[in-house]
Amino acid sequence: MDPKVLILIPSRYQSSRFPGKPLSLLKTPKGEITLVEQVYSNCQKSGYETYVVTDHDGIEQKLKSSNMNVLRIDDEVPSGTERIALAFKRNFKGKFDFIINVQGDEPLLQSDDLNKLIEFHQNSDFDIATLVKPHSVADESKAEVENPNIVKVAKTHHGQCLYFSRSPIPYERSERKTWYQHIGVYSYRAETLEKFVNCSESELEKIEGLEQLRALENKMTIGAVETDSTLLGVDTPEDLEKVNAVLSRGES
Repeated sequence: MDPKVLILIPSRYQSSRFPGKPLSLLKTPKGEITLVEQVYSNCQKSGYETYVVTDHDGIEQKLKSSNMNVLRIDDEVPSGTERIALAFKRNFKGKFDFIINVQGDEPLLQSDDLNKLIEFHQNSDFDIATLVKPHSVADESKAEVENPNIVKVAKTHHGQCLYFSRSPIPYERSERKTWYQHIGVYSYRAETLEKFVNCSESELEKIEGLEQLRALENKMTIGAVETDSTLLGVDTPEDLEKVNAVLSRGES
């Protein structure tokens, strides 16, 4: 039986490094489009019901003018996960088996990866599923591996995530051949999302600034499926230009 899947995209206007980021413009082969519209359009191609969840008038109005689904959640919450959890509880509880949290700054994420993520999650016992991208050390500079803005994952051969860190992991005592980059897309079982947001911020989460560590500290399991897609998150105006360069080359 096909799973009932809901995609929720948290999108807030304010950003310390890139204010107004969701409404910044991308230059696609079909013309200019805002960042949040691009993410929405890519997600909707998966065939799953898709909504943007926001607390901002401008984002809401832009999406409605483009006939895109948007939900307004104005509560003060510490993260996008808490925002989508409120949207789910108030509008969809009991109607979906899986909720995918897609960050509103992943404009190159494609529907194929979302379908792969759900297939993996449905056929596993993991509470949460996510995406990782393998990198060959030979193809990457040491600066990439050590960049704290790129989250690394230590996982088993069958996909269970053991730890996430901003530091290079595992420690390179012998020659490192491959490292795994975490892609911030999560598939939650409906009951797991509720459990997650009811847990307090954990100690490791505070230290690393990574909320997925809250799940691990509270004995929730996270599984990871690999992707070889070109993915670039947008945190700064410089990142936006990198994405535009990829789009201009027709790589996504």
